[in-house]
Amino acid sequence: MQASIYKKNRTITGINCITGKAAALFFENDILIDVLEKESGQQHLPFIGPGLIDLQINGINGIDFNNPDLTPQDVVTATYYLLSKGITTFLPTVITNSDENICKLVHTIYTACLSDPVVNDCIWGIHVEGPFISPLPGAKGAHDEKYIRAPDWETFQKFQAAAGGKIKLTTMAPEWEGATAFIEKCNTHNILVSIGHSMADSEQIATAVKAGASLATHVGNAVPLLLPRHPNILFDILAEEALYACLITDGIHIPGSFIKVVMKNKGDHTLLVSDATCFAGMPAGEYQNHIGGTVIVDNEKRVSLKSTPGMLAGAAKSLLEDVEYLINQHLASAGESWKMASTNVAKMLAKNDKTFYNKHDDLVIFKFNGKEIQVEKVIKNKRVVFERNS
Repeated sequence: MQASIYKKNRTITGINCITGKAAALFFENDILIDVLEKESGQQHLPFIGPGLIDLQINGINGIDFNNPDLTPQDVVTATYYLLSKGITTFLPTVITNSDENICKLVHTIYTACLSDPVVNDCIWGIHVEGPFISPLPGAKGAHDEKYIRAPDWETFQKFQAAAGGKIKLTTMAPEWEGATAFIEKCNTHNILVSIGHSMADSEQIATAVKAGASLATHVGNAVPLLLPRHPNILFDILAEEALYACLITDGIHIPGSFIKVVMKNKGDHTLLVSDATCFAGMPAGEYQNHIGGTVIVDNEKRVSLKSTPGMLAGAAKSLLEDVEYLINQHLASAGESWKMASTNVAKMLAKNDKTFYNKHDDLVIFKFNGKEIQVEKVIKNKRVVFERNS
């Protein structure tokens, strides 16, 4: 999906969805040259928002980042599809698997980055979710237990070499022996560590944060259905002020009441992630998946393993749809919802990576079509990379 051709000089006026102020975008030859606030009494202007950033995405629209048969062209195709949904930065997420398959997958993603400059710009890094997670039922989720193990820096370095240094985030369980040293190593090498798929206790979480862990992966998920009243891992994560909380707000993974509690507790440390699988963008039905066998996607976009009814196996909504859910359920305003999927994430990344910038370089121009957000144009690194056909 390539950019359409603009007129040589063009100005687009819209409303900043976060600040509520009017802004004018000035283009020359398809390049954004300036953004200025302005007074506007015009009605029905489109909205302008920062590019959406997805830290956890396993696949999209039939393309699976965890299928060993993944090709570089698949990653390119997925990137342009995500751009059409307003996602200008993302981390393809590779989950627990054999060392051989993890190396193969991250190398394929790295190769795709080398093949297309837009793809390289969109993929800020790779998220490796596992294999250093808890093997306990409930905590391990749909991850294959036979590949789960204690954190090992040498193994991780093997993954990183295959990824060309592109791994920027890893999810792990800090209760493993050796976890603290592993987190410190990651911190030294500018790799973000997120606590997830874990049954760590209060002391283990506090120690992980002190060592450099800065996020919590899909808070409220990947824990057993029954937890001690208190203390428990959910309270401990919310109590750690330094931790950013990632939420899957698809209306399926966690209820609205929990989302509200996390947003009130974490404030600008609340981040939205999709945890989307290859089934996001696909119609309801049964699908064969290389992980878990037969997967069922229902009409509400719930993804579950046929062999384990009720066990969620990822998500089937994009980050844009997660923003829609918050707005339509009146859990947050449009500006607040968009901010949690863009600006909050950008500030977190910039705090940990001084090379990350996301001011006026990545923008999304959109309208509301009923309850749906309709993306009109997407700008990546000041260049138009998507425009909806009229």
